[in-house]
Amino acid sequence: MTTVADILKTKADPVVHTITPTASVLVALQLMADKGIGALLVVDATDAIIGIVTERDYARKVMLKGRTSVETRVNQIMTSAVLCVRPNQTVAECMAIMTERHLRHLPVVEEEGALVGLVSIGDLVKSIISEQQFTIAQLQHYIHGQNG
Repeated sequence: MTTVADILKTKADPVVHTITPTASVLVALQLMADKGIGALLVVDATDAIIGIVTERDYARKVMLKGRTSVETRVNQIMTSAVLCVRPNQTVAECMAIMTERHLRHLPVVEEEGALVGLVSIGDLVKSIISEQQFTIAQLQHYIHGQNG
């Protein structure tokens, strides 16, 4: 089965984009738009993960609350309880976590806590589709080989 480490090796942009907790939501939105991503990890001065901020956080905690993205700080809307996974965890394990917890992004950390990546629900779905396409191709090859 495919692991998180396998997915990280295939990502087009392996950089994990971060932001400080005191940055404005507008700065966070601009960074997400510039990078074509839906989430940023919020880190402190030592680069420790202290939260995650997503486009969904903006929609629900800024727009719907009548706040402004210029005056609102990232730490006012971020999710502080960040669930992380290890590189050796499987795609199936991550999908189960995301489904159960209603998450779309999982930071990937080594045993000692070093941040090594971020996987999204899209990354996992892409991996599953790729595995299924490979299996289908192998089965078709087998069938045609048996009948040809």
